[in-house]
Amino acid sequence: MSAVIFIPARYASTRYPGKPLVELTGATGVAKSLIRRSWEAAQTVKGASAVYVLTDDDRIAEAARGFGADVLMTSSDARNGTERCAEGIAQLAQEPDTVVNLQGDAPLTPPWFVEALIDAMQDEAVQMATPVLKCDHETLSNFVSDRHAGRVGGTTAVMRADGTALYFSKEVLPYVGNLETPPEVWHHVGVYAYRPAALRAYMSWAEGPLERAEGLEQLRFLENGTPVTCVPVDGQGRVFWELNNPVDVNRIEGVLKKEGIA
Repeated sequence: MSAVIFIPARYASTRYPGKPLVELTGATGVAKSLIRRSWEAAQTVKGASAVYVLTDDDRIAEAARGFGADVLMTSSDARNGTERCAEGIAQLAQEPDTVVNLQGDAPLTPPWFVEALIDAMQDEAVQMATPVLKCDHETLSNFVSDRHAGRVGGTTAVMRADGTALYFSKEVLPYVGNLETPPEVWHHVGVYAYRPAALRAYMSWAEGPLERAEGLEQLRFLENGTPVTCVPVDGQGRVFWELNNPVDVNRIEGVLKKEGIA
């Protein structure tokens, strides 16, 4: 089964404009852009035949080509990374069996998360898959403090018994009344694997009210009856965090130093 990785990146983020080019300092004191760190993370994934940065912004494209990335230019009409991936796959000479969408704001994504998705897509019944990570106390505390401060932090997932998604939310679900004895909360990791046919179907659907309210692109699949398979992954001690707000820069740099990531 063939798989390619797409890294969608846009400059005009509502919450954090220009964040793909924000520099993050690693363990050796070297600063690299967010998009470069995401691309370097993708290079370590086993089972992917190619990695592309997808963008509609010349500044991001120039920076990506500068560190050696292959770039596909997409339209400014793409409203989210999934739509950008659908535009990207149309530009490939040969259609892969699986497209992986590795969010450009998640440089701490371990390669085994993506490899688990590629493995899950070996089941031909799976149309789309995404990883979920059981929250440790530190991550859950960050989620709760962000929401109390009015910031949007990570995304949580609630699932059926068969592992398919019931819902995704930027709220902390289920409700956490006490951090000392919290319920089981699953952090949705912003990586997706799709069948090309699922991407084409996605483009045929209008944005729904849940997707619009939450700002979560994967809800369009649920709103149109396409199951999303949640793949539990093990963080193996690594704190996973996305760059959603300026406050996340220090959090991510702390993990880069802790993990010895240059």
